[in-house]
Amino acid sequence: MPSSFLAILIWCFVAATADGDAPVKRQGGQAEASKKPNVIFIMADDLGYGDISCYGSKAINTPHIDALASTGVKCTDYHSNGAVCSPTRAALMTGRYQQRAGVPGVITAKSHRHTGLPLKEWTMGEAMKERGYQTAMFGKWHLGYDPKFNPVKQGFDEFKGFVSGNVDYHRHIDQEGYFDWWQQDKLKDDPGYITDLITDYAVDFIRRKKDKPFCLIINHGAPHYPIQGRKTPGFRVTGKSKKQQSRLKLDAPKAIYKEMIEVMDEGVGEIVRELDQLGIRENTLIIFTSDNGPASMGSAGVFRGKKGQVYEGGHRVAGVFNWPAQLPSGTECHAPILCMDMLPTFVTIAGGMLDPKRKLDGINIIDALKGKAIKRKPLFWQHGKGTAVRDGQWKLVHVGEKWELYNLANDISEKHNLAVKHPEKVARLNELIAAWQTSVSQSYHMHQSFKN
Repeated sequence: MPSSFLAILIWCFVAATADGDAPVKRQGGQAEASKKPNVIFIMADDLGYGDISCYGSKAINTPHIDALASTGVKCTDYHSNGAVCSPTRAALMTGRYQQRAGVPGVITAKSHRHTGLPLKEWTMGEAMKERGYQTAMFGKWHLGYDPKFNPVKQGFDEFKGFVSGNVDYHRHIDQEGYFDWWQQDKLKDDPGYITDLITDYAVDFIRRKKDKPFCLIINHGAPHYPIQGRKTPGFRVTGKSKKQQSRLKLDAPKAIYKEMIEVMDEGVGEIVRELDQLGIRENTLIIFTSDNGPASMGSAGVFRGKKGQVYEGGHRVAGVFNWPAQLPSGTECHAPILCMDMLPTFVTIAGGMLDPKRKLDGINIIDALKGKAIKRKPLFWQHGKGTAVRDGQWKLVHVGEKWELYNLANDISEKHNLAVKHPEKVARLNELIAAWQTSVSQSYHMHQSFKN
């Protein structure tokens, strides 16, 4: 047999074998999976728009979050879905308005110990696991105290953290006197300052899971009360309700508030360094944001309102997106984005298709982050006696019996009520609110004990 013919036969055999073993996208093999981006979503608690330096703070230093913004995309019109904790988290987990998902109000430690995110909801954890991702959540859950609502029962492989609205940063006791530190779905303590613990868990997870795509949710407790730094003593005692607990006396609460945010920022830096050292930084999408606007000690920047209100300061928060392989560096995005957009966005970048039969309210916002125009339906916020709708530049706020109309294009601080001047716009936007309320109320059975 001529040597040239033998060489051709050998080449054909090698080529055929290689083609036969090559990954096919629909097979979801490991070679394909390795190309999927990692996702790390970091959410602060009660962090105001003006509480980090890249969004205007002069008193608080956040160099690591700033670095993500300066080398990624800084959003100026990013919003939490809720003006308080649990509703935003429900929207994040489901890609739906929290009212549609059955969590319109705060799940409190005192009154809602048997209430949680309905198990029928399709969660971010479940969606990403279906696409071959390793999933974990560390930190604050606040979507159900009963173990049946635990993150490991809702699509997450790993969970370490607390399930209530807040805990003593050192003793891990919630405000009603319940010990609240979980490892998976079991109560088990891990001594330490919770912000440092959450960072340590995240870094360890990244090291262990670096070879396959992962989706990591990091829900910090900081800077939500109690205001405690690394050296502030623990003060809560198990078995004592909120009214029975002793009050924490602080000499310099604002300095400790600053420390809480800066320690969290240190953690962001540790996570980024680990990604760099492992060589997986380029194809990792990192998001940093907050679950709502600031409480009394924080700053909403130029915006009116704070936590618990439907004015911009209650829900417009920091939104930083950094993904070196796909997103531009050092740009700003001015498109309106909500946290409910994360689930459809994550599913899309993971190579999945969204089931049109599932009623999602969020949208894929990757094009917006790349500077492209996107279409956006009217957006809604509701908490307590306050309701707001935004359609383009116009925002209608309804608080009690009062209607307020603002043109956000030239009145971002909501100072000039134009309701009397534009009654036709008030009427149209009010119709949108009524239609939306009807739509979401038909999609869930709200637990009657919720105090929205």
